[in-house]
Amino acid sequence: MTAPSPVPADQTTPVALAPAWADLAGQQAAVEQLSRAAAADRPTHAWLFTGPPGSGRSNAARAFAQALQCEVEDPDRRGCGSCHACLTVAAGTNADVKVLATENVTYKIDEVRDLIALAQDRPTSGRWRIFIMEDADRMTERATNVLLKAIEEPPERTVWMLCAPSPADVLVTIRSRCRQVGLRIPAVRAVADLLVERDGLDPELALFAARASQSHVGMARRLARDEGSRSRRESVVHLPLRVKATSDAVAMAKELVEVTQQEAASSAEARNAEERRNLLRSLGLAEDEKVPAKLRHHVKRLEDAQTARNKRAVHDTLDRAMIDLTGLFRDVLALQLGTDAELVNEHLRDELASYARAASPERTVERIDAVSTARRRLAGNVPPLLALEAMATSFLPDRILDRRPPDHP
Repeated sequence: MTAPSPVPADQTTPVALAPAWADLAGQQAAVEQLSRAAAADRPTHAWLFTGPPGSGRSNAARAFAQALQCEVEDPDRRGCGSCHACLTVAAGTNADVKVLATENVTYKIDEVRDLIALAQDRPTSGRWRIFIMEDADRMTERATNVLLKAIEEPPERTVWMLCAPSPADVLVTIRSRCRQVGLRIPAVRAVADLLVERDGLDPELALFAARASQSHVGMARRLARDEGSRSRRESVVHLPLRVKATSDAVAMAKELVEVTQQEAASSAEARNAEERRNLLRSLGLAEDEKVPAKLRHHVKRLEDAQTARNKRAVHDTLDRAMIDLTGLFRDVLALQLGTDAELVNEHLRDELASYARAASPERTVERIDAVSTARRRLAGNVPPLLALEAMATSFLPDRILDRRPPDHP
């Protein structure tokens, strides 16, 4: 998976949209495709939503579900956002729309089987029985084969919606049976406008967050609303600028691991505690009460699930840090080549200009490659500190790297 490009992908003039589509910034082509399908009497029974992280794959699937279930009689106005069906789909409480998501490395085959069993039921109140599977690329081959039969022979009035980063991330047997919806990276301004209009955020802060997130809508919202997230991101992008010696590179790798672990922990701590309180309450126990031996397996199951989720969160946070570093060096390269491109880190222009003058464009490209290599190693379960130390040594000043023998790692 490559880092999202900060270059705006859609500069077309927006047209008036039904409220259900309002959160899909810069996705006019996809909205038009889905709107036509929602107005049809019998839309395609299986859909594959693809696009880079932050492009809004799951948001597009939910908006499509709203339009399919909308109670407005006029097909061209479906997705009104105010009828009972639209409101319940948006809130995640619609009985005929089931969303399956996982925070583990892969889906469990039992989760997919349970979803298929539910698909045999007829809609209870809506026109369709809709199943949305986020991160369909996390399905194992066994789970995919189980789902394949359900898509090949779908029950009447059932619609499947799968979400993945790219068509290649889903087995061809599934891909060939789905109608594809490709989402693009929205323009920075489109994301900033969305944050202002939807969340009431300050325009200047919204624009900063949209740039810094490289148009990742969810990350932009978090950066704009959470000062701690902004502070941790700033720590990450400043790390390469401080590397002057090998000891600095080693220290940078350690600090990057610690920063990302703190970011993941801050996101998980409150949620884990709330889940534990809810479990103990359901077992009839007080929060500080000792768990009886016969009930400990319930707590152990929750702790195992939280550990797996926390591990995934650390990986995802590290990957996000790699994207931020790639954006930083792309900014440096843009300055070195004298392009007029808007910088991801516009607020650091002076510091980056100074850094760019002390390095060559060729070395900057090597540093971008080093970050990409680190991402691949992290995805392959290489210990984070080892992967990041190897990456950080490429950030040493050119004058030091040029003195190294040709076969030096």
